[in-house]
Amino acid sequence: MDIGKRMKELRVLYGLTQQELADRAELTKGFISQLERNQNSPSVSTLLDIIQCLGTTPAEFFADAEPEQIVFKSTDYFEKIDDELNNKLEWLVPNAQKDEMEPVRLTLQPNGKSEVYLPHSGEEFGYVLKGSVKLIYGRRTINVKSGESFYFKSSKKHYIENTSSREAVILWITTPPSF
Repeated sequence: MDIGKRMKELRVLYGLTQQELADRAELTKGFISQLERNQNSPSVSTLLDIIQCLGTTPAEFFADAEPEQIVFKSTDYFEKIDDELNNKLEWLVPNAQKDEMEPVRLTLQPNGKSEVYLPHSGEEFGYVLKGSVKLIYGRRTINVKSGESFYFKSSKKHYIENTSSREAVILWITTPPSF
């Protein structure tokens, strides 16, 4: 690991000058400059002081973090086809169930429907990309068509159905994940 490069990345990330970091760590600007250019090596205690001044931990400082995936393609999606409910559910972000929200694309064939979800804590948002659907939320039935969205607290039994003769596609996001 290039300690000097990592120090400089974090210093710049937090908007600190070499002088500001030196002042916080009770070192000289010249010494910080030497460290960042790998012209000098700090003692363990000095490095730990610098890491603390940079607002991180030794574990985070030395972690070889892989770049976080930001863009997901269709080859990343996981899909489940349910012939009984006449739908296809596509998880658009792999392993999103461990995150704070979970986006899926639900395709409903004519007379298709989602699973029935019992009341739980959380919130849900949907956007109808194609077709029209009926959102059943508690005792209410709400028609939602292409270009419209829905948002609700998940405190009532709910599901979506397609009663039309055309395919319907919905972008559906839950927080916390529940699909």
